[in-house]
Formats: sequence, structure tokens, C-alpha cells
Amino acid sequence: MERTNSMLDDLRALIADAEELLRATAEQNGPRVQEARERAEESLRNARERLEGAGRELDARVREHPWAAVGVAAGVGLVIGILLGRK
Repeated sequence: MERTNSMLDDLRALIADAEELLRATAEQNGPRVQEARERAEESLRNARERLEGAGRELDARVREHPWAAVGVAAGVGLVIGILLGRK
């Protein structure tokens, strides 16, 4: 669960950085720049849709099986604890 949250946070940060880059280069002209901006905007739309879809799916799964989610989180925590305790 923590890994999923971390990945979602990373994806959100990536989207925010890409949006900032697109705003910063808004005044740049040329066919190659325009083509790169269009590809970046399409990639951002796809990433945003996947992020929203993953969030909805995760929420639905946790609500459908709350004890399974707790068990998975506990198991992941146990494994991480064991691995960190070895060092």
C-alpha cells in the first residue's frame, strides 16, 4: 500500500513538473517544438487518466476487501521491518 502511495506521489510530481515545463516553453516556436509539446500534452493526459483510474480502482478494492488490504499492508510492513533489521 505504501509503495502504491509512493508511486502515485511520484507520478503526481512528474505530471506537475511536465506541466510546469510546458508552461515555461509556451513561447517557444517551431514545428519540432510544437510537435514535442503536443506529444508531451498527450502523454500528460494519458498519465492523468491512468492515475485517476488507478486511484479509483485502489479505493474500490480496499472498500471491497478492507481486511485483505490491512493484511497486505501488515505483511509488507513485516517484510520491510525484517529487511531493515538485518542491516
